[in-house]
Amino acid sequence: MSHPLAFSKSKVSRGTYCARLALGFSSVLGLAHLEAIAAPAQLPASVSLPDELENAYKAKEPLIVMISLAGCPYCKMARDSYLGPMQKQGFPIVQVDMRSEQPVKAINGQIRTHDQLVKQWRVSIAPTLLFLGPKGQELVDRMEGGYLPDFYGAYLEERISAARKSLRA
Repeated sequence: MSHPLAFSKSKVSRGTYCARLALGFSSVLGLAHLEAIAAPAQLPASVSLPDELENAYKAKEPLIVMISLAGCPYCKMARDSYLGPMQKQGFPIVQVDMRSEQPVKAINGQIRTHDQLVKQWRVSIAPTLLFLGPKGQELVDRMEGGYLPDFYGAYLEERISAARKSLRA
């Protein structure tokens, strides 16, 4: 059985084949573009901080906890431009949502809601990034707010580098 785009003089002219091939490529590229536009970056919601901290420790990285707020444009910028791509490459990042009743296992093993953790950590600005070590301790100063988009990446890399040094100390 032949492929519908396969070129064969007896079945499909070269012009038809090229047209079908071009149409196929443009469809694939169009879908990829639409997917990039339609699918903003999603970070995994924190479910069990002890497990997430253990996984980060095994990777020899700090756990980045993004405290986010639904509808926050600065949170979206940080997620889409920086944290989402990092998480897709395997960096340990989770999200905790302000005002969310989603349950999460806290560092001490107790079940809390995301909002209760936010209050426990005394976070009042979204986004806030925490850089946690294996016992849940904050390794470096928090990143609070959206910063200027042009500098966000530099500040983030600076904090990650300092957190890594703290892990090795």
